[in-house]
Amino acid sequence: MAVQSRDNRPAAVGIAGCDWDDGNRIKCQKHGVKLAVIEGLFHGPLAVFRDLVHSVAEERFKAIGRSADGRGVLVVFTLRLRDDVVFVRPISARYMHAREVVYYEKAFTYVDKR
Repeated sequence: MAVQSRDNRPAAVGIAGCDWDDGNRIKCQKHGVKLAVIEGLFHGPLAVFRDLVHSVAEERFKAIGRSADGRGVLVVFTLRLRDDVVFVRPISARYMHAREVVYYEKAFTYVDKR
């Protein structure tokens, strides 16, 4: 997975898996997104942005991608390091509204053309 570093340069991050517990498992499923969909998102094309507004206690990111059935999914997550191994810790997840999908598709098309 590629994310922006603190100085806004792309950085590759090798992810070992997802870090789940009762708290984030329940919160992520609250909006109907299955854990397998969230985990699968990180194995496909993914747009990742730093979440500067919510990165007070820890650095947070927003990931936007598509589920296997083509639905737009938004996941807010942080990265956790355990024994020199990086894990994704999902904080929340939801399916995107149609307007959001259109907005981000236009934004990505603009970026691709630059």
